[in-house]
Amino acid sequence: MSAEPVRVGALGMGWWSNVLADAIERTPELEIVGCYTRSEDKRKAFAKKYSCRASSSYEELLADDSIQGIINTTPNGVHLETVRQAAEAGKHIFLDKPIANTVADGKGITQACTDGGVTLSVGYQRRRENQFRWVKEEIDAGRFGKLVQADANISRDRLGQIDLSSWRYQATGMPGGVILQIGIHYTDVLEMLMGPVKRVSAMSARLVLPGDNPDIANLVMEHENGAISNLTASYASASEYYLTNVYGKEATAYYDLFTGLRHLKRGEAEPEAIPYEKNDTIVEELEEFAACIRGEATPEVDGQRATESLAVIRAGVKSVEQCRVVDVAEILASPDE
Repeated sequence: MSAEPVRVGALGMGWWSNVLADAIERTPELEIVGCYTRSEDKRKAFAKKYSCRASSSYEELLADDSIQGIINTTPNGVHLETVRQAAEAGKHIFLDKPIANTVADGKGITQACTDGGVTLSVGYQRRRENQFRWVKEEIDAGRFGKLVQADANISRDRLGQIDLSSWRYQATGMPGGVILQIGIHYTDVLEMLMGPVKRVSAMSARLVLPGDNPDIANLVMEHENGAISNLTASYASASEYYLTNVYGKEATAYYDLFTGLRHLKRGEAEPEAIPYEKNDTIVEELEEFAACIRGEATPEVDGQRATESLAVIRAGVKSVEQCRVVDVAEILASPDE
């Protein structure tokens, strides 16, 4: 570990900015020294809570030479402009997923950081969970054999808990609804484990929550290796639940929130429980960001990877809109996506 923490500024003072700031306080690798959001009350409260300076403008925050990186939790629709400004100021960027609402913006963000010579690290903490790391290691070692199928579910109860004035729950701010807001975590996990997605067929609906965005969605994905995976994401469920099952010809991994991780080899009758420690994934991704700034690492999820991840979701949204199977390559090639 470095003796001096990497100094960062926080941009955006929503609830997730506090989650990231709390994680920064759990590691000696970073220090928040400045913050900005348009609301004076919010930035003053954040500055008091995390003992940092509140800037009166984003330009003032970027002009602070002591700040090496920006922790950006702004709405998806302003990611391109806020990242471009930071990159032009020579600040490295940690950007919460998704990289943007459109693939075109994702590409623009990636290019801006390349042009500015700064690191772009995109926050996908779910892929870092130790149960998925264990499965990934087994797959990479060849012990799953040919991958054939995967099932995943990420469900939460949001009835009575959403603020319809928030961009997170509006179709313009979060196009695709639940599948973009939380489903993208598990499409990312599935791609990490099963390989890149080639094409997508999807359905979505608004069944429980008010507003104009889907609260449940299902994606059936064909991976480039021929395997098929299925993901359901929901804000309309009775409780929080996570599931990921990965099926290979030689072994299967079963994970869910309540029973943990189990592993079944071909020919065996009962699965084996796999012990693992719950890890602090948000601290890990932020420590990686600090290491990138020091030149000691590269981002696990960079701009290109995050844009490809977004393209899977955009293919799902287009599949719903046009009632057809959509190739991810079509989305990546389109200037309108």
